[in-house]
Amino acid sequence: MSVLLDHLPELWQGLIVTFQLTAASFAGAAVLGVVVCALRVSPVRVLRAIGTAYVEAFQNLPLLVLLVLSFFGLPEIGIKAEPLVTAIVVIAVYEAAYVGEALRSGVNSVGKGQGEAARAIGLTFSQSLRHVILPQALRTVVQPLGNIFIATAMNTALAAAVGVVDLTAAANRVNLIEAQPIPIFVGAGVAYALIAAAAGFVTGRLERRLVIIR
Repeated sequence: MSVLLDHLPELWQGLIVTFQLTAASFAGAAVLGVVVCALRVSPVRVLRAIGTAYVEAFQNLPLLVLLVLSFFGLPEIGIKAEPLVTAIVVIAVYEAAYVGEALRSGVNSVGKGQGEAARAIGLTFSQSLRHVILPQALRTVVQPLGNIFIATAMNTALAAAVGVVDLTAAANRVNLIEAQPIPIFVGAGVAYALIAAAAGFVTGRLERRLVIIR
């Protein structure tokens, strides 16, 4: 315990970076995930194919590979960014595939009559999706989205491999100095567990509040 207290400032700074990385990545994934969902349920076959290809590609590629390729490959083609920015973008693009699929499952749970009613009053596909379908779909996928948020928080630990000094990287640096891996990484693990527990609690409350009684 003393080793954690002795290096609390470094670990706390790493935890803050983890919070920033998680929040920014999930926000980006949520926005892009809506687009992916729209492509997946589009009446246009080409757009559905694009959405399917996106989901299949990113759900079947390891996030660590994407991070390393982006960190070392993008500067080779003239695209340079801070490691934190690169990690945020890559994680957001990766998690968007899962957000899109979660939203698509919510869209599929909405009764077909809702879409038919929207078209009957003259709404276009995009208007009915935005104003009628998605608001109802979101209420049915609160818990899946919460699970994706937790997965995003856990996946941010991989950003340490490309130079982002998050909680995992901070813990590793402290361990290199103190050579006490058990208390250091147990402490980091507890912090990640608390993030997951807090996210689970919030999404559980939201799910009960927003539940649709059928």
